[in-house]
Amino acid sequence: MTPADGSDAGLRRRAERALDWLSILLSDVRYGLGAYLGVYLLTEHGWDEAGIGLALSLGGLSGLLAQAPLGAFVDWVRAKRALLAVCVLVVTAACLAIPLAPRFWPVALAGVVGSLAGCMITPALAAISLGVVRQARFARRAGRNEALFHLGNAGINLIILLGAGAFGPPLLFWLMAATGLASAAASFAIPRAAIDLDAARGLEPGAGPCPSPWQVLAGSRPLLVFALCGALFHFANGAMLGLVAQLLARQNAGQGLAFTAACAIAAQATMVPMAWLASRKADGWGRRPLLLLAFAALALRGWLYTWSHEAPWLIAVQLLDGIGAGLIGALYPVVIADLTRGTGHFAAAQGAVGTIHGTGGILSGAVAGMVVVSAGYDVAFLMLAGSAALGGLLFWGLMPETKDSPACAVPAVAA
Repeated sequence: MTPADGSDAGLRRRAERALDWLSILLSDVRYGLGAYLGVYLLTEHGWDEAGIGLALSLGGLSGLLAQAPLGAFVDWVRAKRALLAVCVLVVTAACLAIPLAPRFWPVALAGVVGSLAGCMITPALAAISLGVVRQARFARRAGRNEALFHLGNAGINLIILLGAGAFGPPLLFWLMAATGLASAAASFAIPRAAIDLDAARGLEPGAGPCPSPWQVLAGSRPLLVFALCGALFHFANGAMLGLVAQLLARQNAGQGLAFTAACAIAAQATMVPMAWLASRKADGWGRRPLLLLAFAALALRGWLYTWSHEAPWLIAVQLLDGIGAGLIGALYPVVIADLTRGTGHFAAAQGAVGTIHGTGGILSGAVAGMVVVSAGYDVAFLMLAGSAALGGLLFWGLMPETKDSPACAVPAVAA
């Protein structure tokens, strides 16, 4: 059933309020335990940086390879709210299983299961949002989702910062359980009738789907440029927070969780306004200048980490994470929606591009961990900063503005 565009404003308002709550609650579920997992394994179970990076890389590899087909599955599934709820519960269960067997292969297996479910959360949320607000309002809605996500993430990390001393690592897992259950419930608070299922997959009225997502990707030079530059961005960004958290944990015994929370809060403090800026200005300024700012902030962040290893400095530099990650997170689904409008493969194309982006992120943890063990933290930070700078230069030279991209520029498959 497809809702009328303007006849049920109340239903749409209810849906957007539910999306607000869902975006906040997903803040502790969307990426699992994140940097906290590395600190937990390092401080509680004696793992080293190379082992942590390798286990997390193996855990994410299956999700990386499955992103495009699972994105196509998100496009195909009509019960998108139920799909999102199930994915959230599976990610939560995978994280809660880690303390039961904190050894290499069980942790890697939990990562595989969590990654397969987790890689559907972002495209499912984006698809539901697009189905509710349609293309014309999607940039604002996507930016709002991201701003609320970061606001919720700041709240979760503040709880961890305040409670780590009293409750220790178990606090991480109790919070994960609570927010996972609440996120699943919030998914069903979105009225089903408010979601236009054709719009949710990027179809124009009366149009049939274009070729497969990989054909869409191969047939769009801007989409390929965005994918490759994004891989360099995620290679640079993927390991940075984890390395900072591990460095602080080594230098401040017993305070690893608190310092990790402080770093995360510093990043969220700028991610919220950056995502809000993207939601307000992406249509007026365009997507390109905001994304160039994200690359510049990431390169500067990696370089500044080498100036000092004192906790106040590292936490202060972490503010720059909010600029890069806040803008990329808000604009990623918007650029994909721009370049796949009318194809019917919105979520699948997110998966295809995400596979390339994720390759950078997966390699980041493994490579950076080995560099730290062999050459030290400063060399690793400079390597990551160089990747961000290269990605920014390529983006500046090759990536066009996407906000006025035509619908379904790729030829449709003949019937």
